[in-house]
Amino acid sequence: MPFAAALSTIPHTRQALDEVCKSLSAALPEPADLVFLFFSTHHAAAAETLVQTLQKRLAPRCLLGCIGESILGGEREIEQQPALSLWAAKWREPVEVSPFQLGLERTSEGLSLLGWPDALMSASAQRDAVILLGDPFTFPVDHFLDQVNDDVPGLRVVGGMASGVQAPGQCRFLLNDTVLDQGAVGVVLQGNVGMRSVVSQGCRPIGSTYVVTKSRDNRILELGGRPALTVLRELWARLSPGEQEQLRQGPHVGRVINEQQGEFAQGDFLVRNLVGLDPNTGALAITDTVRIGTTIQFHVRDAGTAGEDLRTLLQRDRAGHTTSPAAALVFSCNGRGTRLFPTPHHDAATLRTEAGTLPVAGFFAQGELGPVGGKNFLHGYTASVVLFEEPGSP
Repeated sequence: MPFAAALSTIPHTRQALDEVCKSLSAALPEPADLVFLFFSTHHAAAAETLVQTLQKRLAPRCLLGCIGESILGGEREIEQQPALSLWAAKWREPVEVSPFQLGLERTSEGLSLLGWPDALMSASAQRDAVILLGDPFTFPVDHFLDQVNDDVPGLRVVGGMASGVQAPGQCRFLLNDTVLDQGAVGVVLQGNVGMRSVVSQGCRPIGSTYVVTKSRDNRILELGGRPALTVLRELWARLSPGEQEQLRQGPHVGRVINEQQGEFAQGDFLVRNLVGLDPNTGALAITDTVRIGTTIQFHVRDAGTAGEDLRTLLQRDRAGHTTSPAAALVFSCNGRGTRLFPTPHHDAATLRTEAGTLPVAGFFAQGELGPVGGKNFLHGYTASVVLFEEPGSP
């Protein structure tokens, strides 16, 4: 197989490394094109040991990794316990693997994001992709995504923001033989990568769609010419008791990504939290800028809807492709796991049920990256799943 993965829960770093390296080398004897290592905070102090050992024993063309509060490997999610999850790919056909580092630096024109990879200039939106790992404290991920969306429309950016850290300087990223504590690291993949993505925002729409007729910044003032809060109250009165409880626990607003569609269904919306309401003005505040003319729909999220959404999207992916995935990377929100679902290993187990037994690695992120409606966004409470096909598959 061109992909391999291994997970260790041994607390001692060197012993854990020995376990995953032995397993990976047995499954993938040749040096890999791309290796990812996701590690819990318990191994952060030994980050230099991680890169030195992996370079010596695996000699990959590109090594990337980051810290996470919880680590995913195979069908297991190791929450807030020691874990190393190692993943590798060796493509049979030529694939350009271009690692990069991004960071904010002060220049004569103010703060600038430096380190943009040259490979982005020649990237194909239909074929190529970017995998990115960022620091939530020091990396302006929204600026990066906006720039990529503008410069290379349709190019997929997937990944996650590091978690398990409380302040700038606590992050640990691996980039080949270097350990970094800020900014972002990533890789541009070009060629017959055979990559597709599933972004499960964990919500389902309720009620009807509405057009924003008055707004200001992140506040929705009117929907269809009426106060937004009045519309929401009328929707509430029509909901079942179960849906009312879902809305009470987690109200969300989805805005349509592609307004050119005639009809909108689950998966056509970028979901954002509803964070406030003003009974005096009837305004609703969400975690995004809202423009007049935007189509929105209210959404609900709980364990049941989140689980069903992931299953549905994975089933839709399987039905839409002639080849099954051969490996996966998973960037799941640190608000999922047992913080959301009643049983552990939910996302990993769902992936195995719907996609089969695959080499899988990932971590619980403090913000997940993935495309919705052909544009890349930073998400929350989301499972961003990257699926790789067997190299050479049609």
